[in-house]
Amino acid sequence: MATTAKIAKDIKLEAARKAKTPKLRCRHRNRCWRCGRPRAFLRKFGICRLCFRQLALNGEIPGVTKASW
Repeated sequence: MATTAKIAKDIKLEAARKAKTPKLRCRHRNRCWRCGRPRAFLRKFGICRLCFRQLALNGEIPGVTKASW
């Protein structure tokens, strides 16, 4: 009998601890859809600066041209 009561008490304590601790959430990290690079991400285009430069030079991004003055 004593062991059953102890087990029940331990279960209640464990449930109480789980309720108190907040659940950890994973932070969303923007990544380039072409190469997966997490840094230097351009939100407007959804790609990193390296892929953006390559696509812009190839003329594959409409409205973007290389600056010259």
